[in-house]
This record gives sequence, C-alpha cells and structure tokens, in this order.
Amino acid sequence: MDEFKQNKPWFDEECLGFFDQRKQAKIQWVHDASQSNVDNLNKVRHEVSSHFRNKRRHIWEQKLRNLKLTIRSKTLGTCIGASVTLRRDTSLDVI
Repeated sequence: MDEFKQNKPWFDEECLGFFDQRKQAKIQWVHDASQSNVDNLNKVRHEVSSHFRNKRRHIWEQKLRNLKLTIRSKTLGTCIGASVTLRRDTSLDVI
C-alpha cells in the first residue's frame, strides 16, 4: 500500500477507508453473488470512484492556483519600477 501512496499524493487516510470499504464489498460479493450484494458493490464502487475523482480534482486545482500565484508574483517581481498593468483574468494555457 505504501507504493500506492507514493505515486498518489492525494491518497490519505480517508481514501484508505474508502479503499477498504470497496474491498470488503467485493469480498462479500465473491462469497455470495446475490443481487443485494451486486447492488451494494455497484453502489460502493460509485461512491469510492466519485470520492477519488473529487479528491484528485481538488488537489490539482490547488496546485494550479499555487502555480498561478507563483507566476504572478514572479511577474510582479520582475516588473518593479516599470509601469506595467496586470489584468486579473490572466489565463494559463500551460496545462
């Protein structure tokens, strides 16, 4: 599991709980393939996937926000003393 966490910096203890929940639902389905277990597995898979997707999105939004702030501060730092007007809606097309 440590290798998994090293490659995914967004993976925290909360995610580990969701991961274990999905694993338990799958084990339950393997032992008894009843319709209720199939429905439970599909519900848990959907919840876990949504959580992971939202977690990754949140982390990447934070990184992008930090990158924009870093670029903006470097731009301001190089323009001190010059009459430069910066727009607030500066977009970043790097990614």
